[in-house]
Amino acid sequence: MPFLPRRRPPTLWPMSDTKNIPEPEILDPEECWALLSQTGVGRLAVIVDGHPDVFPVNYKVDGQSLVFRTGGGTKEQAIRSDATVALEADTVSSEFGLAWSVVVKGKAAETTPTGPDPDNIRRAMFPWQGVGQEHFIRIVPESITGRRFTMNAPLLWRSSLDDATRAGFE
Repeated sequence: MPFLPRRRPPTLWPMSDTKNIPEPEILDPEECWALLSQTGVGRLAVIVDGHPDVFPVNYKVDGQSLVFRTGGGTKEQAIRSDATVALEADTVSSEFGLAWSVVVKGKAAETTPTGPDPDNIRRAMFPWQGVGQEHFIRIVPESITGRRFTMNAPLLWRSSLDDATRAGFE
């Protein structure tokens, strides 16, 4: 008989118990832009061969748009073939019991940085893969949405591996 790992019964939370469910606060566009300016890493969603794909990117806020660097490859090809993209940035602080998420949806196109010193923008956007990331892409938003969550019990975000849901066993 093959060895089967011992399985703990799943902990089920009653759906009527809402005290542990964070209430979202809908953010206005100005607050979304302010939060986007506080971080520089997001996830870019594009369509590749008819399927969604997601890539981490370093971005900068430039006016009311986002810019990032990329090389010739999957992201650049996807942007050329279907310029509608989404970029999501977020932060979670279990210490303070806060989380936020901002999603920018819009058109992406190759561009040159604007502003008083485009070289500063180039230097500030350090590409994760080093050299060869000379395509500058600008996302001009068609929509920007955001939510902030306050958790009443921030320790709920810290689960031991024994208590975490395991997809293979559930």
